[in-house]
Amino acid sequence: MKEEYRSRVYTDRPAYADLPAPEKFQAIQGIIATRLLQHPKAICSYSGGADSDILIDLIENTRELLNLPPVKYVFFNTGLEMKATKDHVKATAEKYKVEIETVRPKINIVQASRKYGLPFVSKIMSAGLEGWQIKGLPLSIAEEYEQAEDKIAKRAELKERYPGCETTINFLCCCNSKGEPRPNIQLVINSSKYMKDFIGEYPPDFQCSARCCDYCKKQPAHNVQKDYDMIITGERRDEGGMRSVPRKDCTTMCFTETSSGQYRLRPLYYVSDDDKAWYKEKYNIRYSDAYEVYGLTRTGCCGCPISYKAVEDLEKIKPYEPNVVKAAWAIFGKSYEYRQKYNEYKAKRMAEEAQKKEIIDGQLSMI
Repeated sequence: MKEEYRSRVYTDRPAYADLPAPEKFQAIQGIIATRLLQHPKAICSYSGGADSDILIDLIENTRELLNLPPVKYVFFNTGLEMKATKDHVKATAEKYKVEIETVRPKINIVQASRKYGLPFVSKIMSAGLEGWQIKGLPLSIAEEYEQAEDKIAKRAELKERYPGCETTINFLCCCNSKGEPRPNIQLVINSSKYMKDFIGEYPPDFQCSARCCDYCKKQPAHNVQKDYDMIITGERRDEGGMRSVPRKDCTTMCFTETSSGQYRLRPLYYVSDDDKAWYKEKYNIRYSDAYEVYGLTRTGCCGCPISYKAVEDLEKIKPYEPNVVKAAWAIFGKSYEYRQKYNEYKAKRMAEEAQKKEIIDGQLSMI
Protein backbone atom coordinates (compact mmCIF):
# COMPACT_ATOMS: atom_id res chain seq x y z
CA MET A 1 0.00 0.00 0.00
CA LYS A 2 1.29 3.45 -0.93
CA GLU A 3 2.23 5.51 2.12
CA GLU A 4 0.04 8.60 2.54
CA TYR A 5 1.88 11.89 2.92
CA ARG A 6 1.28 13.56 6.30
CA SER A 7 2.33 17.14 7.04
CA ARG A 8 4.44 18.15 10.04
CA VAL A 9 1.31 19.41 11.80
CA TYR A 10 0.34 15.77 12.29
CA THR A 11 3.77 14.22 12.77
CA ASP A 12 5.53 16.81 15.01
CA ARG A 13 3.02 16.94 17.86
CA PRO A 14 3.63 18.30 21.38
CA ALA A 15 3.11 15.80 24.20
CA TYR A 16 -0.05 17.45 25.55
CA ALA A 17 -1.83 17.14 22.16
CA ASP A 18 -2.90 13.55 22.88
CA LEU A 19 -3.85 13.93 26.54
CA PRO A 20 -7.46 13.43 27.70
CA ALA A 21 -9.50 16.64 27.86
CA PRO A 22 -9.06 17.44 31.61
CA GLU A 23 -5.27 17.10 31.49
CA LYS A 24 -5.06 18.79 28.10
CA PHE A 25 -6.87 21.91 29.33
CA GLN A 26 -4.69 22.00 32.44
CA ALA A 27 -1.65 21.99 30.17
CA ILE A 28 -3.18 24.75 28.04
CA GLN A 29 -3.82 26.90 31.12
CA GLY A 30 -0.17 26.42 32.04
CA ILE A 31 0.87 27.54 28.54
CA ILE A 32 -1.39 30.61 28.74
CA ALA A 33 -0.01 31.54 32.17
CA THR A 34 3.60 31.12 31.08
CA ARG A 35 3.21 33.18 27.94
CA LEU A 36 1.22 35.97 29.62
CA LEU A 37 3.92 36.28 32.26
CA GLN A 38 6.57 36.48 29.54
CA HIS A 39 4.54 38.79 27.26
CA PRO A 40 1.98 40.69 29.35
CA LYS A 41 1.08 43.17 26.61
CA ALA A 42 -1.28 40.80 24.78
CA ILE A 43 -4.26 41.15 22.47
CA CYS A 44 -6.85 38.47 21.69
CA SER A 45 -9.26 38.20 18.74
CA TYR A 46 -12.78 37.32 19.89
CA SER A 47 -15.22 36.33 17.12
CA GLY A 48 -18.29 35.46 19.15
CA GLY A 49 -17.99 31.86 17.97
CA ALA A 50 -17.69 28.65 19.97
CA ASP A 51 -13.87 28.47 19.85
CA SER A 52 -13.64 32.06 21.06
CA ASP A 53 -15.98 31.29 23.94
CA ILE A 54 -13.73 28.44 25.11
CA LEU A 55 -10.64 30.61 24.63
CA ILE A 56 -11.84 33.64 26.59
CA ASP A 57 -13.03 31.41 29.43
CA LEU A 58 -9.62 29.75 29.64
CA ILE A 59 -7.77 33.07 29.54
CA GLU A 60 -9.95 34.85 32.08
CA ASN A 61 -10.00 31.90 34.50
CA THR A 62 -6.20 31.65 34.25
CA ARG A 63 -5.82 35.40 34.76
CA GLU A 64 -8.08 35.41 37.79
CA LEU A 65 -6.37 32.39 39.33
CA LEU A 66 -2.86 33.81 39.00
CA ASN A 67 -3.66 37.55 39.07
CA LEU A 68 -2.20 38.05 35.60
CA PRO A 69 -2.34 41.35 33.66
CA PRO A 70 -5.45 42.12 31.56
CA VAL A 71 -5.71 41.04 27.93
CA LYS A 72 -7.05 43.36 25.22
CA TYR A 73 -10.02 41.82 23.32
CA VAL A 74 -11.21 42.84 19.85
CA PHE A 75 -14.13 41.77 17.66
CA PHE A 76 -13.80 42.31 13.89
CA ASN A 77 -17.14 43.27 12.32
CA THR A 78 -16.93 42.53 8.58
CA GLY A 79 -20.14 44.38 7.78
CA LEU A 80 -22.17 41.16 7.47
CA GLU A 81 -22.70 39.91 11.02
CA MET A 82 -25.69 38.28 12.67
CA LYS A 83 -27.46 40.16 15.44
CA ALA A 84 -27.01 36.98 17.48
CA THR A 85 -23.23 37.35 17.20
CA LYS A 86 -23.17 41.05 18.05
CA ASP A 87 -25.46 40.50 21.03
CA HIS A 88 -23.27 37.64 22.24
CA VAL A 89 -20.12 39.75 22.04
CA LYS A 90 -21.78 42.32 24.29
CA ALA A 91 -23.04 39.65 26.72
CA THR A 92 -19.59 38.02 26.91
CA ALA A 93 -17.93 41.34 27.74
CA GLU A 94 -20.40 41.79 30.58
CA LYS A 95 -19.96 38.20 31.81
CA TYR A 96 -16.19 38.49 32.21
CA LYS A 97 -16.21 42.22 33.03
CA VAL A 98 -13.87 43.02 30.15
CA GLU A 99 -14.03 45.37 27.17
CA ILE A 100 -14.32 43.81 23.73
CA GLU A 101 -13.61 46.54 21.19
CA THR A 102 -15.45 46.34 17.86
CA VAL A 103 -13.18 47.04 14.88
CA ARG A 104 -14.56 47.68 11.38
CA PRO A 105 -12.58 47.35 8.13
CA LYS A 106 -11.87 50.22 5.75
CA ILE A 107 -13.14 48.00 2.91
CA ASN A 108 -16.22 46.04 3.96
CA ILE A 109 -17.35 42.63 2.75
CA VAL A 110 -19.50 44.04 -0.07
CA GLN A 111 -16.74 46.25 -1.48
CA ALA A 112 -14.04 43.56 -1.17
CA SER A 113 -16.16 40.89 -2.87
CA ARG A 114 -17.11 43.17 -5.75
CA LYS A 115 -13.54 44.32 -6.32
CA TYR A 116 -11.56 41.10 -5.86
CA GLY A 117 -13.95 38.16 -6.22
CA LEU A 118 -15.90 35.57 -4.27
CA PRO A 119 -14.67 32.75 -2.05
CA PHE A 120 -15.34 29.24 -3.34
CA VAL A 121 -15.02 25.92 -1.45
CA SER A 122 -12.06 26.99 0.74
CA LYS A 123 -9.51 29.76 1.15
CA ILE A 124 -6.89 27.53 -0.42
CA MET A 125 -9.11 26.63 -3.37
CA SER A 126 -10.15 30.27 -3.81
CA ALA A 127 -6.54 31.44 -3.88
CA GLY A 128 -5.54 28.64 -6.26
CA LEU A 129 -8.37 29.34 -8.68
CA GLU A 130 -7.71 33.07 -8.46
CA GLY A 131 -4.12 32.43 -9.56
CA TRP A 132 -5.31 30.17 -12.38
CA GLN A 133 -7.81 32.78 -13.62
CA ILE A 134 -5.37 35.69 -13.42
CA LYS A 135 -2.29 33.87 -14.77
CA GLY A 136 -4.23 32.08 -17.50
CA LEU A 137 -2.35 28.79 -17.19
CA PRO A 138 -3.84 25.90 -19.21
CA LEU A 139 -5.19 23.01 -17.17
CA SER A 140 -3.27 20.70 -19.51
CA ILE A 141 -0.04 21.32 -17.58
CA ALA A 142 -1.40 18.92 -14.94
CA GLU A 143 -1.53 16.11 -17.54
CA GLU A 144 1.97 17.04 -18.74
CA TYR A 145 3.30 16.73 -15.21
CA GLU A 146 1.39 13.53 -14.47
CA GLN A 147 2.66 11.80 -17.62
CA ALA A 148 6.28 12.94 -17.21
CA GLU A 149 8.72 10.24 -16.11
CA ASP A 150 11.01 12.85 -14.56
CA LYS A 151 8.54 14.99 -12.65
CA ILE A 152 11.20 17.18 -11.06
CA ALA A 153 12.55 18.09 -14.50
CA LYS A 154 9.03 18.71 -15.81
CA ARG A 155 8.28 21.00 -12.85
CA ALA A 156 11.46 22.97 -13.59
CA GLU A 157 10.52 23.23 -17.28
CA LEU A 158 7.01 24.49 -16.40
CA LYS A 159 8.52 27.11 -14.10
CA GLU A 160 10.70 28.34 -16.97
CA ARG A 161 7.78 28.29 -19.43
CA TYR A 162 5.45 30.16 -17.07
CA PRO A 163 7.60 32.56 -15.03
CA GLY A 164 6.04 34.02 -11.89
CA CYS A 165 3.47 31.21 -11.69
CA GLU A 166 5.10 28.77 -9.28
CA THR A 167 2.27 28.64 -6.75
CA THR A 168 -0.33 28.09 -9.47
CA ILE A 169 1.81 25.36 -11.10
CA ASN A 170 2.07 23.56 -7.76
CA PHE A 171 -1.67 23.95 -7.22
CA LEU A 172 -2.66 22.52 -10.61
CA CYS A 173 0.00 19.81 -10.79
CA CYS A 174 -0.43 18.70 -7.18
CA CYS A 175 3.26 18.94 -6.35
CA ASN A 176 5.63 20.97 -4.20
CA SER A 177 8.21 23.49 -5.39
CA LYS A 178 10.82 20.76 -5.78
CA GLY A 179 8.54 18.95 -8.21
CA GLU A 180 7.72 16.10 -5.83
CA PRO A 181 4.13 14.81 -6.08
CA ARG A 182 1.92 15.91 -3.17
CA PRO A 183 -1.56 14.75 -4.20
CA ASN A 184 -2.96 14.39 -0.69
CA ILE A 185 -2.29 17.81 0.82
CA GLN A 186 -4.77 20.67 1.03
CA LEU A 187 -2.69 23.10 -1.02
CA VAL A 188 -3.55 21.45 -4.34
CA ILE A 189 -6.57 21.32 -6.62
CA ASN A 190 -7.04 17.58 -5.93
CA SER A 191 -7.99 18.45 -2.35
CA SER A 192 -11.51 18.77 -3.81
CA LYS A 193 -12.50 15.67 -5.78
CA TYR A 194 -12.85 16.17 -9.57
CA MET A 195 -12.33 19.94 -9.22
CA LYS A 196 -9.89 20.16 -12.14
CA ASP A 197 -12.27 18.31 -14.43
CA PHE A 198 -15.21 20.39 -13.22
CA ILE A 199 -13.64 23.80 -13.86
CA GLY A 200 -12.43 22.51 -17.22
CA GLU A 201 -15.97 21.60 -18.26
CA TYR A 202 -17.72 24.45 -16.44
CA PRO A 203 -15.37 27.42 -15.96
CA PRO A 204 -16.61 29.86 -13.30
CA ASP A 205 -18.30 33.00 -14.64
CA PHE A 206 -17.07 35.03 -11.67
CA GLN A 207 -13.68 35.84 -10.22
CA CYS A 208 -12.70 33.49 -7.39
CA SER A 209 -10.83 35.01 -4.47
CA ALA A 210 -10.63 34.88 -0.70
CA ARG A 211 -9.25 38.40 -0.44
CA CYS A 212 -12.39 39.57 1.31
CA CYS A 213 -10.91 37.84 4.37
CA ASP A 214 -7.68 39.80 3.94
CA TYR A 215 -9.42 43.16 3.72
CA CYS A 216 -12.20 42.56 6.25
CA LYS A 217 -10.26 40.67 8.90
CA LYS A 218 -6.51 40.28 8.37
CA GLN A 219 -5.65 43.90 7.57
CA PRO A 220 -7.82 45.40 10.34
CA ALA A 221 -6.33 42.80 12.70
CA HIS A 222 -2.78 43.74 11.70
CA ASN A 223 -3.50 47.44 12.25
CA VAL A 224 -4.92 46.97 15.72
CA GLN A 225 -2.43 44.27 16.81
CA LYS A 226 0.80 45.95 15.70
CA ASP A 227 1.48 47.65 19.06
CA TYR A 228 1.15 44.48 21.14
CA ASP A 229 3.85 41.98 22.09
CA MET A 230 1.70 38.88 21.80
CA ILE A 231 -1.34 38.03 19.66
CA ILE A 232 -3.72 35.33 20.89
CA THR A 233 -6.11 33.56 18.52
CA GLY A 234 -8.45 30.58 18.78
CA GLU A 235 -7.26 28.63 15.71
CA ARG A 236 -7.69 24.85 15.85
CA ARG A 237 -6.11 22.26 13.59
CA ASP A 238 -9.39 20.32 13.39
CA GLU A 239 -11.01 23.22 11.54
CA GLY A 240 -9.00 22.16 8.50
CA GLY A 241 -8.02 24.41 5.58
CA MET A 242 -5.06 26.72 6.09
CA ARG A 243 -5.25 26.13 9.84
CA SER A 244 -4.08 22.56 9.36
CA VAL A 245 -1.11 23.52 7.18
CA PRO A 246 2.34 23.90 8.80
CA ARG A 247 4.09 27.25 8.62
CA LYS A 248 7.76 27.91 8.05
CA ASP A 249 8.33 29.37 11.52
CA CYS A 250 6.69 26.55 13.48
CA THR A 251 5.58 22.94 13.24
CA THR A 252 3.62 22.57 16.46
CA MET A 253 1.71 25.80 15.80
CA CYS A 254 0.89 26.64 19.43
CA PHE A 255 3.46 29.42 19.95
CA THR A 256 5.54 31.21 17.34
CA GLU A 257 7.65 34.29 16.88
CA THR A 258 6.66 36.31 13.81
CA SER A 259 8.94 38.19 11.44
CA SER A 260 7.85 41.45 13.09
CA GLY A 261 9.23 40.31 16.45
CA GLN A 262 5.78 39.73 17.91
CA TYR A 263 4.65 36.42 19.35
CA ARG A 264 1.55 34.47 18.34
CA LEU A 265 -0.18 32.15 20.78
CA ARG A 266 -2.75 29.58 19.62
CA PRO A 267 -3.77 27.82 22.85
CA LEU A 268 -6.55 25.75 21.26
CA TYR A 269 -4.56 24.45 18.30
CA TYR A 270 -4.64 20.81 19.44
CA VAL A 271 -8.10 20.95 21.02
CA SER A 272 -10.44 18.52 19.25
CA ASP A 273 -14.19 18.79 18.76
CA ASP A 274 -14.64 16.23 21.55
CA ASP A 275 -12.41 18.27 23.85
CA LYS A 276 -14.55 21.32 23.16
CA ALA A 277 -17.75 19.45 23.94
CA TRP A 278 -16.26 18.26 27.24
CA TYR A 279 -15.22 21.77 28.24
CA LYS A 280 -18.60 23.27 27.34
CA GLU A 281 -20.44 20.77 29.53
CA LYS A 282 -17.92 20.84 32.37
CA TYR A 283 -17.88 24.63 32.73
CA ASN A 284 -21.43 25.34 31.55
CA ILE A 285 -20.39 27.54 28.62
CA ARG A 286 -23.30 29.04 26.71
CA TYR A 287 -22.64 29.81 23.07
CA SER A 288 -24.45 32.52 21.14
CA ASP A 289 -28.04 32.12 19.94
CA ALA A 290 -26.57 31.30 16.52
CA TYR A 291 -25.67 27.92 18.04
CA GLU A 292 -28.11 27.50 20.91
CA VAL A 293 -31.26 28.77 19.12
CA TYR A 294 -30.67 28.85 15.36
CA GLY A 295 -28.93 25.47 15.39
CA LEU A 296 -25.65 26.37 13.62
CA THR A 297 -22.60 24.23 14.29
CA ARG A 298 -20.15 27.03 13.47
CA THR A 299 -20.42 30.70 12.61
CA GLY A 300 -17.35 32.41 11.16
CA CYS A 301 -18.19 35.05 8.55
CA CYS A 302 -21.95 34.95 8.09
CA GLY A 303 -22.91 33.27 4.80
CA CYS A 304 -19.30 32.74 3.69
CA PRO A 305 -19.32 30.31 0.70
CA ILE A 306 -16.27 28.55 2.10
CA SER A 307 -18.61 26.68 4.42
CA TYR A 308 -20.08 23.65 2.65
CA LYS A 309 -23.23 24.27 4.68
CA ALA A 310 -23.53 27.98 3.86
CA VAL A 311 -26.90 27.75 2.10
CA GLU A 312 -28.25 25.26 4.64
CA ASP A 313 -27.15 27.54 7.49
CA LEU A 314 -28.78 30.57 5.86
CA GLU A 315 -32.07 28.67 5.90
CA LYS A 316 -31.64 28.15 9.64
CA ILE A 317 -30.90 31.85 10.17
CA LYS A 318 -33.74 33.06 7.92
CA PRO A 319 -36.64 32.81 10.45
CA TYR A 320 -34.69 34.96 12.92
CA GLU A 321 -32.67 37.36 10.74
CA PRO A 322 -34.13 37.46 7.20
CA ASN A 323 -32.33 40.67 6.22
CA VAL A 324 -28.92 39.16 6.89
CA VAL A 325 -29.84 36.19 4.70
CA LYS A 326 -30.94 38.49 1.85
CA ALA A 327 -27.67 40.39 2.11
CA ALA A 328 -25.62 37.17 2.01
CA TRP A 329 -27.39 35.97 -1.15
CA ALA A 330 -26.89 39.37 -2.78
CA ILE A 331 -23.15 39.21 -2.08
CA PHE A 332 -22.31 35.51 -2.50
CA GLY A 333 -25.17 34.16 -4.64
CA LYS A 334 -23.02 33.22 -7.67
CA SER A 335 -20.65 31.23 -5.50
CA TYR A 336 -23.53 29.38 -3.79
CA GLU A 337 -24.95 28.40 -7.20
CA TYR A 338 -21.55 27.31 -8.55
CA ARG A 339 -20.95 25.21 -5.42
CA GLN A 340 -24.29 23.49 -5.98
CA LYS A 341 -23.33 22.75 -9.58
CA TYR A 342 -19.99 21.33 -8.41
CA ASN A 343 -21.71 19.15 -5.79
CA GLU A 344 -24.04 17.72 -8.45
CA TYR A 345 -21.11 17.11 -10.81
CA LYS A 346 -19.13 15.35 -8.08
CA ALA A 347 -22.10 13.17 -7.08
CA LYS A 348 -22.65 12.16 -10.71
CA ARG A 349 -18.98 11.29 -11.26
CA MET A 350 -18.86 9.25 -8.06
CA ALA A 351 -22.00 7.34 -9.06
CA GLU A 352 -20.54 6.62 -12.51
CA GLU A 353 -17.30 5.35 -11.00
CA ALA A 354 -19.19 3.14 -8.54
CA GLN A 355 -21.27 1.68 -11.38
CA LYS A 356 -18.16 1.06 -13.47
CA LYS A 357 -16.45 -0.68 -10.57
CA GLU A 358 -19.53 -2.85 -10.02
CA ILE A 359 -19.51 -3.96 -13.65
CA ILE A 360 -15.76 -4.74 -13.60
CA ASP A 361 -16.08 -6.64 -10.30
CA GLY A 362 -18.99 -8.60 -11.77
CA GLN A 363 -17.00 -9.53 -14.88
CA LEU A 364 -14.00 -10.61 -12.78
CA SER A 365 -16.19 -12.80 -10.59
CA MET A 366 -17.65 -14.47 -13.70
CA ILE A 367 -14.16 -15.15 -15.05
